[in-house]
Amino acid sequence: MTYPDTQLFIDGTWRAACDGATIPVVDPATEEVIGHVAHARTADLDDALAATLRGFDVWRKTSPFDRSKLMRRAAEILRERADTIAPMMTREQGKPLAQARMEVMGAADTIDWFAEEARRTYGQIIPARTVGVQQLAVRHPVGPVAAFTPWNFPINQVVRKLCAALAAGCSFIVKAPEETPASPAELIRAFADAGVPNGVLGLVYGVPAEISEYLIKHPVIRKISFTGSTPVGKLLAGMAGQHMKRATMELGGHAPVIVAGDADWEKAAAQMAASKTRNAGQVCVSPTRFLVDQKISDKFLDAFSSGLQKIKVGNGFDEGVEMGPLANERRIPMMEELIGDAVEKGATLVTGGHRIGNKGWFFEPTVLADVPLNARIMNEEPFGPVAIVNRMASLDDMIAEANRLEFGLAAYAYARSHEAVERIGREVESGMISINHVGLALPETPFGGIKDSGYGTEGGSEAVMAYLDTRFVTAAH
Repeated sequence: MTYPDTQLFIDGTWRAACDGATIPVVDPATEEVIGHVAHARTADLDDALAATLRGFDVWRKTSPFDRSKLMRRAAEILRERADTIAPMMTREQGKPLAQARMEVMGAADTIDWFAEEARRTYGQIIPARTVGVQQLAVRHPVGPVAAFTPWNFPINQVVRKLCAALAAGCSFIVKAPEETPASPAELIRAFADAGVPNGVLGLVYGVPAEISEYLIKHPVIRKISFTGSTPVGKLLAGMAGQHMKRATMELGGHAPVIVAGDADWEKAAAQMAASKTRNAGQVCVSPTRFLVDQKISDKFLDAFSSGLQKIKVGNGFDEGVEMGPLANERRIPMMEELIGDAVEKGATLVTGGHRIGNKGWFFEPTVLADVPLNARIMNEEPFGPVAIVNRMASLDDMIAEANRLEFGLAAYAYARSHEAVERIGREVESGMISINHVGLALPETPFGGIKDSGYGTEGGSEAVMAYLDTRFVTAAH
């Protein structure tokens, strides 16, 4: 396929940066430069901000019914173009073609979900204490939104923020990932071609720290949404707080997996092997710390490790490939560093642990067993295809370890007894927990973390509320 150069989208126009600056885009499977993306400067951001303010004035006055129709048309366009967009994503991000296509089609489903929610941004009539008094709680779009998204799911990370904002009546500027620019640009193109008014949508690329600081502090922006690491999220949330701007933060995780003594350990091993290697482990909800009852730990470890060894790693365009490369060069030494530290501190390397070949950023699916708590990988998000399997004496110990870290994004568990399932659901400190299956990240369900994993949700009916102000209006007649 021919990989396109990616431009900025400002005020309804695809354009180069004002000074013509670009950033190279590299294929992680070949390490070759495959294209370039426009590098926005301050003048470009000023144009985008002025446009989004005009766009907000138009979009906030567009009826929820008409917003919904337009969004559904964008979903149809995205589905029609899925076979064109998916190869772009595989080329720039590395994930297998089937998974890239699944991401595009899933994004269309997300658009449809939020299109329906756009029609249901209800207010309230509050009964008054006095005859002749009316009390209303009415909802208004909060204003222009600035969003910042990562490279691991180039379309999915944008579409959740974009659709919640549009459903509420907000205009929207996204700083999309420079590593994977073409596929999110195609998402924006689908909305533009569906007829979103000029100025409602903006798309920029550049130096992340420079763009985020400029947009968050700017008086035009009234709401921010960020997906990324916890340290960067805390920095941006603090910046938003200084300017009294609402923020949604979807930050890092270190997902525990409880496998109780009565669990269907074969099912757990098979499902978790597939989940761990999805997107090469570069997923904020990726299962990482496996806390397995010692009565079944040997059987689980053998089955899980065997499952990972069978995963076919390679170029996402090759037939049968289940896991592509890591997304950028810096992930390889980080994996090696974390694995080496764990082994040095006493962990057992069961399988994997090494780079594959010397061309492309491929890495073996890896299992570490009996990892001590002072190993870095027990405390830092690996964000790669590395899993930890530790033997545990009791459910109490599993829950305590699951809650030890300040992360609280996702958790998983396998257990048969009703008592264990109930305890896990109640006591594990996580914004999302999936028990006896892998069931996170559907458009209609909440998606978000607690503790150091952030706040706010980007799924379900609650997601739109973060983009609305509630105002009280009372009148005597």
